[in-house]
Amino acid sequence: MRICSLIPGATEVVAMLGLTDHLVGISHECDYPAPVRQVPVMVEPVVEHETMGSTDIDRNVKTLVSSNLPLYRLNARAFADARPDTILTQDLCHVCAVTPDQLRHAIQSLPSPPRLMTLNPASLFDVIDDVERIGAFLGEPVRGRDLAQSLRTRVATVRGKSTSGIRPRVLCLEWLSPPYVGGHWVPEMVNVAGGEDVLGKFGQSSRQVTWDQVHAALPDIVVLMPCGFSVPRTVLELSALSRIDKDWSRALISWPKIYAVDANSYFSRPGPRLLDGLELLTAIFSGNLSPNLDHAVAREITASHILANQSL
Repeated sequence: MRICSLIPGATEVVAMLGLTDHLVGISHECDYPAPVRQVPVMVEPVVEHETMGSTDIDRNVKTLVSSNLPLYRLNARAFADARPDTILTQDLCHVCAVTPDQLRHAIQSLPSPPRLMTLNPASLFDVIDDVERIGAFLGEPVRGRDLAQSLRTRVATVRGKSTSGIRPRVLCLEWLSPPYVGGHWVPEMVNVAGGEDVLGKFGQSSRQVTWDQVHAALPDIVVLMPCGFSVPRTVLELSALSRIDKDWSRALISWPKIYAVDANSYFSRPGPRLLDGLELLTAIFSGNLSPNLDHAVAREITASHILANQSL
């Protein structure tokens, strides 16, 4: 079996099923676990987002989308050389992966049609169900079923711990400028972890919101999870925005609790590590976040902390 996985969450499942050696191609975002980084990369982004701030990235993405231009390039030569007979892809977010049309065109170059699984999860339990589906599709139904069941057990454990007490009002921001609230499984994760998502809508896409909506939400806890940003990059971005954007400076001063988290690992990608994100939210909402937690995973930040970083 020669597997090409074009979505990082599915790549993580392939690895957890013990099939890393069968991977012949991955996307540029597939970076976990470490052994998959040795697999040839089939996809690269059009927007050089590593050197841009939130505002510029958003502007470039919207320009490409409005012009019906792709956000990612599929390396057709590398794809043909890999000769995949099994492909895992998604049709959930065209801002996150190659389009179905790009993939169909590349598949035509292969000597024989590969098996294709297209994933489109809208909720946390959809993601877990997909783990089981991937296992069956790749010939590992028992491992897939066992892995999915272990994830469902973790959800039940979290839910059991968070059924009592007052639920904090939670705002999850998936992008910083302009502000986007987390969608799909994020509001569900907030609910299961014991919070009330004040702007996100269960099962719906993340969406841009106005600053009037953000200010009116009056959250008790804000979780910053910008897609593609590390925790240190989020802190630096906030520092820059607080100097030039009065809405951000007002928000940072008024919000009672603010946390920056590693979104790529625990929130943005529909894969098994969403359960780590769920448990992380539980610790945040209960006030039990370990002081020894790696700051690359999550950290509480304050307005004074951001202002202190403005010289960086």
